[in-house]
Amino acid sequence: MFPIGDDNSSRRTVPLVTYALIAFNLLFFFIELSGGDAFIMKWAFIPSRFLANPAGDFLTLFTSMFMHAGWLHLGGNLLYLWIFGDNVEDRFGHTKFLIFYLLCGLAATFAQLAFSIGSDIPNLGASGAIAGVLGSYILLFPQGKVRVLQGQRVIQVPALIVIGLWIVLQLFSGIGSIAATTDTGGVAYMAHIGGFLAGFLLTFILYGNRNKRLAA
Repeated sequence: MFPIGDDNSSRRTVPLVTYALIAFNLLFFFIELSGGDAFIMKWAFIPSRFLANPAGDFLTLFTSMFMHAGWLHLGGNLLYLWIFGDNVEDRFGHTKFLIFYLLCGLAATFAQLAFSIGSDIPNLGASGAIAGVLGSYILLFPQGKVRVLQGQRVIQVPALIVIGLWIVLQLFSGIGSIAATTDTGGVAYMAHIGGFLAGFLLTFILYGNRNKRLAA
């Protein structure tokens, strides 16, 4: 199942922050392409380097959130941000949503760091922050529907199923990555899991228990 959109009928505002994040991710990716490996090594988050000099490497906590390993990585992340981010932003408000997004990204980075101390592999991508958006979406729109492409048909599927399948994949892949003995590049599954859990918890903290939280 390939998600292509969701129900925006209840959205009341223009998702300016979501659009800005998509644009900034695109812009930063083009800069990354022009800068090559030197740019990646300078601005990606490298666990061993950060632990050796947290103050000097502080900015990479944020710059790494807007870097991607390739077009497929970029496209998949921005697709999920476009589908789910606008609705979450509508509920939080622009400023609070931006804070939420960045906090989820930081939580994702530190979750990955906890399982890769001493690693020299660059960590990059918006996946952890977007995982947080998905965690929030489940709480805010538990009865939401997502349009997915299945073969040549477009069908409506509960958001819980689409996101739930994504969670299961990240969970089992993440458990497998903990046991890995090789220090090679790949998908930072623990960042996905950490970002998702952060999004879930931050929704309670930043949004509270308002009745409209559970509206479809």
